[in-house]
Amino acid sequence: MTFTRISHFSLFFSSFFFLSSTLSSHLYPASATTPEKDGKTRSLYSEILRDEAVARLNDLGKVSDADGYLERTFMSPASVRAGFLIREWMEDAGLRTWVDSMGNLHGRVEGMNASAQALLIGSHLDTVVDAGMFDGSLGIISAISALKVLKSIGKLGELKRPVEVIAFSDEEGVRFQSTFLGSAAVAGILPVTALKISDKSGVTVQDALKGNSIEITEDSLLGLKYDPASIWGYFELHIEQGPVLEWVGFPLAVVKGIAGQTRMKVTVRGSQGHAGTVPMSMRRDPMAAAAELIVLLESLCKHPRDFLSSGGNCNEQTLESLSTSLVCTVGEISTWPSASNVIPGQVTFTVDLRAIDDVGREAVVYELSNQMYKICDRRSVSCIIERKLTVLSTKW
Repeated sequence: MTFTRISHFSLFFSSFFFLSSTLSSHLYPASATTPEKDGKTRSLYSEILRDEAVARLNDLGKVSDADGYLERTFMSPASVRAGFLIREWMEDAGLRTWVDSMGNLHGRVEGMNASAQALLIGSHLDTVVDAGMFDGSLGIISAISALKVLKSIGKLGELKRPVEVIAFSDEEGVRFQSTFLGSAAVAGILPVTALKISDKSGVTVQDALKGNSIEITEDSLLGLKYDPASIWGYFELHIEQGPVLEWVGFPLAVVKGIAGQTRMKVTVRGSQGHAGTVPMSMRRDPMAAAAELIVLLESLCKHPRDFLSSGGNCNEQTLESLSTSLVCTVGEISTWPSASNVIPGQVTFTVDLRAIDDVGREAVVYELSNQMYKICDRRSVSCIIERKLTVLSTKW
C-alpha cells in the first residue's frame, strides 16, 4: 500500500527517537532514572535506532515471494521466512515470543507489573504486490529497536507495565481478498466464516494455516480476542502512504482517523465480435463502456460536490470531508477473451473507494452505482456491481 520514497535518514531517526522517548516517558515509574538521562543511551540511538534498524528494514525488504519486487501474502513462504527473522530480532531485544493460531507473531516483556494493562505496539508483516519495503515493517522494526535500546542499558525490566509487539499476519487482504485477518482476530471481530474463505487456488484460510503447522478451530479463533480491559493502549508507527509529508518537509505527523473503505467488483457484458467485421454503429462493446465508467468514477471522486450537492443526502460537513478525504482507485481490469482482434464479450474491474466520512462514502457508492447503470443502459450492455468489502472509518 505504499510506494512512498524516503529521501533522508532523518525521518528514520526522528521516528525511532519518538517511539523510544514515548516508551521511556510514559512507561517508567516517576522515581526511576529515564533512559534519556543515561549517556550510554545517546550513543545507542545512532547504532540501534538508525543504523541497525535501517539494515533490518533492508533485510526484510529482500524477503519476497517474487523476483524483482516485494510481495509477501498471508502464510506464503516469504511471509513465514519474514516471521522467523522478526522473531529472532524480538528475542534479541529480550522479548518472549510466540505465534498465535492466526499466524500473528508476538513479542512481550512483562516489566515490573505483569498484571498491569499492556501497551501494544506493532504493524503488519504482509505486503501488497510490488510493495514499498517500509509499509508495515517500519512499525515492527521501530518497536523492536526501541525495546532493544532499553535492554542494552538495563532498563527493560523496569517498565511499569507490559509491552507487547505484534507483527500481524495479514492486513492487506491480497491473498484472500479479506483484509485485517490478523488484527481482526486479536480484536475479536473476525467471523468464524473467514476461516473458509478461499484464495484463487481454492486454498482456504484454515488450509493455509494448517500448511504451516498452525491448527485453528472456531473455538481457538474466538480465544484470540484480547480483553479490552487488559490493554492500556495501542501505538503504531507507519510510513505515510502518500507524498504529502515529504512535500511539506515534515518528518512526522499524528493520524486523526482511519478512512472507511468500500471494495466493489464491476462486471460489464456486451456482444463479443470480430474486430474487423462488426461495424462501429452495431457494437455493444463492454470495453468502451468500462472506460466510460472508470472516467465517471474519477470525475465523481475529484468533484463529489458536483454529483451530491443537489440530492440532499449529504450536509455541508460531509461534502467538505469528502472534498478532502475521498479517494477512488481502479486497480485491476480484465477482459474476455482478451485478444487483440476480438471485441471483448466481458470486462471486469475493481473499485476501491475510501473516505473518512462513512455517510458520505455510502452516498458516493449509491450515486456511482446509479450513474453506472444509466451508462450501461445507454450503451446496451449489462452491468453487475458487487460489493466485496465494507470497512467503517475510525476517528479519534
